[in-house]
Amino acid sequence: MDWKIELVFVPVSDVDRAKHFYGDQLGWNVDYDHTVSDEIRFVQITPQGSACSIAFGKGLIDMPVGSQRSVQIVIADADAAREHLVKNGVDASEVDEQAWGRFVTFSDPDGNRWTLQQLPKRD
Repeated sequence: MDWKIELVFVPVSDVDRAKHFYGDQLGWNVDYDHTVSDEIRFVQITPQGSACSIAFGKGLIDMPVGSQRSVQIVIADADAAREHLVKNGVDASEVDEQAWGRFVTFSDPDGNRWTLQQLPKRD
């Protein structure tokens, strides 16, 4: 049996600001934005090449805003990813070189932290 993670919720305070950050600044695909009622709005966004999307909105989750800190995204080139982030106004860390990969971290406007990992070359 396959078990696939396909959606991760991100707690945000301002849905439009988050949509701008993830869709416009990061350049991720805005798949869906639907307002169900005055109390419920659902936005789904997917990074290019990812089988897993993120979702945020209004009336969806009860996690504290900015508390998502555990999602890691695998990328091909940490330097290129960092350059893309900085070019688009995102405050990104320097590339952190480790034996198990090269890492870049950044946060969204609410403080949700993301880690990018370039996997080490394998023989």
